[in-house]
Amino acid sequence: MRWSVIDSPIGDLSLAVDDVGLCRLRMGTAEVEPGIVRDKVLLLAQEELKAYFAGELTEFSIPLSVPGGSEFERAVWQQLRRIPYGEMQTYGEVAKIVGDAGAARAVGVACNRNPIAVVVPCHRVVGAGGKMVGFGGGIPRKRHLLELEARVSFETLWG
Repeated sequence: MRWSVIDSPIGDLSLAVDDVGLCRLRMGTAEVEPGIVRDKVLLLAQEELKAYFAGELTEFSIPLSVPGGSEFERAVWQQLRRIPYGEMQTYGEVAKIVGDAGAARAVGVACNRNPIAVVVPCHRVVGAGGKMVGFGGGIPRKRHLLELEARVSFETLWG
């Protein structure tokens, strides 16, 4: 894996790519060797994330390499990618969509194990009634991401 760290409005983001695509996006700084990033997928990921945080990008095109995960987790991660920008689903709704209506807590675990945060938007999953719960990066980061998407969606619709 090749790593890079970028600064963002929610703090440092550590990105990793393999020979297929982006395979990790972690909040915080990973141990990376200093130097100029020459990997084109890492460069694309950096550009797209900067555009996302600037409110200029609503859909990522970065190739992904989603490692590991159980069959259920992979189904949840696929569903996360289907949640439209600026919208949310509850843990229960995601559970129902992936075929196990009683698995809301397991959806929460799968979201927590999501290896590619932000790009695979686990921040768009909320508790029943829209309650702001559960996010590996912390509720303030989740709130920031949801507010960014709500603002951009509103400006696009009414701007």
